[in-house]
Amino acid sequence: MGELLIMQWILPILLVAGGYAGGKVFEHVVVRKLKKLATQTSWRADDIFVDAVGKTMPFWFVLVGIYAAVMIMPISTRLATLSNTLLLIGFIASATLVAARLAVRYVDTYATRVSGVLPSTTIFSNVTRALVYIVGLLVILQTLGVSITPILTALGVGGLAVALALQDTLSNLFAGLQIIASGQVKPGDFIRLESGEEGYVVDVTWRNTTIRQLPNNMVIAPNAQLASSRVSNFYQPDKEQAILVQVGVSYSSDLEEVQHVTIEVARNVMRSVDGGVPDFEPFIRYHTFADSSINFTVILRGKEFVDQYLVKHEFIKQLHERYKREAIEIPFPIRTVHIRNEQDQTRTTSSPAAAQNKLMSSV
Repeated sequence: MGELLIMQWILPILLVAGGYAGGKVFEHVVVRKLKKLATQTSWRADDIFVDAVGKTMPFWFVLVGIYAAVMIMPISTRLATLSNTLLLIGFIASATLVAARLAVRYVDTYATRVSGVLPSTTIFSNVTRALVYIVGLLVILQTLGVSITPILTALGVGGLAVALALQDTLSNLFAGLQIIASGQVKPGDFIRLESGEEGYVVDVTWRNTTIRQLPNNMVIAPNAQLASSRVSNFYQPDKEQAILVQVGVSYSSDLEEVQHVTIEVARNVMRSVDGGVPDFEPFIRYHTFADSSINFTVILRGKEFVDQYLVKHEFIKQLHERYKREAIEIPFPIRTVHIRNEQDQTRTTSSPAAAQNKLMSSV
């Protein structure tokens, strides 16, 4: 009687516990060694596979232990069949999670390696994960004996109704896919929207594009609005940006000397300031005879959009100091005002209306 009790209950419990213990030992010994070996190779895919599968191995060992326990337990055939079906569903569900984890990691890795072809964004990760989940769900339904053909037919027929109900959502989804596929806006780019907001693109999700502005606040723009509006991308075709600084000197200045001194200062700024392009040759262009000065533009170059602020800062400081040493005048705005007294204004005021008023007053 005691041996029968052991066979019925104690041994199944030991099998389940043994499966759990075996999974933990496998995770801490075998998986850890496999991870160590994977890190020694230059192939990134093996690291992803070992990491994704290794986390699920203890659960699979437990499933094996439960299956062995069910096989030796004196239960009815119907209950044994139900238990085996549930175990199979558990295995398929866990395998689906592993497949989704692998697919998302592989997509992200490929996007990181092939920059500009498939940017690493949340929208691609979510779409990949959703597709794997749908396939896993269909496999589970097929395992339960549910025919998936009517389901697929119903989804096809109801797709139009769903599309009409989720018109805005689908519009943003496909706009996000179009934005990423075109490669015109990618995470990390510095852009300016048509409405004036500017900043770094953080992520493109299934609905919105997130932009981090320089004050460190976020702008959330719907994908459809971003795709249909004019957007300035300061990282296309490359990150380097022209930096324009407006300067004015007095009319008495020697313009050749001004050009020589200004370019010399600009060249020094390009080579000494972080964000400047050292091999760029700056130049100036005179363009305006203004009221009190001859104005010109100094053309510098920065490595990216935000570098213009530091480059301008240092250039203005150094140029102002150099102009003082070279006695080159940056004039104040000057305006000449002529003031006439009341008698002059009376003498100069002669019009038919004034003559008529004078005649009426004498009468």
